[in-house]
Amino acid sequence: MEIPDELLCVFSAEVTEQQDSYCIEVPKNELEVGDVQNGEVYRVALLSTESGGESPSEPKSSQKRNRGGPEPPVEEGESRTVDIEDIGEQGDGIARIERGYVVIVPDAEKGERVTIEIEDVTETVAFAEVIERKDYYE
Repeated sequence: MEIPDELLCVFSAEVTEQQDSYCIEVPKNELEVGDVQNGEVYRVALLSTESGGESPSEPKSSQKRNRGGPEPPVEEGESRTVDIEDIGEQGDGIARIERGYVVIVPDAEKGERVTIEIEDVTETVAFAEVIERKDYYE
């Protein structure tokens, strides 16, 4: 699948019926941290989440990650330097990398620049550990 450079965000959402139409809710975080603006018009693509043979009981690391969409832009064990853009509901740092892909970084503060090691990767989010704190101007 070709992924355009204009892609602003990727998230999972349920289609719900509301009166005479169907709706997809955009997570609040996409407006607060991402490039999506309230009141603007966007092109939306829907990708199937059918399992394609995956078993929900399998551990995440053994599940096939590509369901027809783009591969995550990181791999387990990879190191990156990122800026923490926000703090999530659980108090963890949130960084965004290519295509708006989210990386959750515990023990990080908003505005910090940190070097992280990716510990777990899923289709829509990765989890990482801080291995070094950087001066913002490095």
